[in-house]
Amino acid sequence: MAAMTTELLSSPDASVVHQRDARGVHLLTLNDPASFNTLSQTVMGLLQQALQRVGGDEQARVVVLAAAGKAFCAGHNLKEMRAQPALAYYQDLFAQCSRMMLSLQNLPVPVIARVQGIATAAGCQLVAQCDLAVAANTARFGVNGIDVGLFCATPSVPLSRNVGAKQAMEMLLTGEFLDANQALQQGLVNRVTTPENLDAQVEQLVQALLSKPREAVRMGKALFYKQREMGIEAAYQLAGQTMACNMAHAVAQEGVQAFIEKRKPQWP
Repeated sequence: MAAMTTELLSSPDASVVHQRDARGVHLLTLNDPASFNTLSQTVMGLLQQALQRVGGDEQARVVVLAAAGKAFCAGHNLKEMRAQPALAYYQDLFAQCSRMMLSLQNLPVPVIARVQGIATAAGCQLVAQCDLAVAANTARFGVNGIDVGLFCATPSVPLSRNVGAKQAMEMLLTGEFLDANQALQQGLVNRVTTPENLDAQVEQLVQALLSKPREAVRMGKALFYKQREMGIEAAYQLAGQTMACNMAHAVAQEGVQAFIEKRKPQWP
């Protein structure tokens, strides 16, 4: 993150720390390194609250999802889960997780995962659910619930929409991990760099997003995920309508005029 005026929107010792800088860049940091940033019910609730704050910020432009300590996220808190062996509890838990994951997709701004360490099970799901991901070359990714007899069903949803079906099934059925370069090759992350250069790479991506008009990004993100779940004819219909609305918007009118006049656009 750039060295700019930063507002702290949550307690610095909370399990999720929420910061926002003057550019409208929100930094959400998983802050329970002792548990390897597991997704307890408390942590998921705090993440949900933070995402709701982002959604209510009309000046928001980008979200960076990061983590403190050696691990990015080790998935659900298995000790918490084992302590309440009841179907109703598990149904509520995974419903809460699914709502939180969908909130990432439903935000009108891009979300970048900053992955500094291992991301397993629901932690790998978290990376896959983000729009973009930058990883340190020391990071590793796995959906290894199968090792304890639990097929990673909910992580399979975004994973299978990031990597190929055969690759996803191999990860899910064997519990084997991908290193950062394998994750890059298979489409789970966008960039891989050294740990020392991780923040610089994230910031480079943030700046690229900030240089684009917010309204076009909002329309594009919403369209991208909706059309992916449709048949091709319905997808083209939705895409055409989105492009027409985008082209009629002031940002595209200015962008095209700037191209014609060979100048930089002045986004409204």
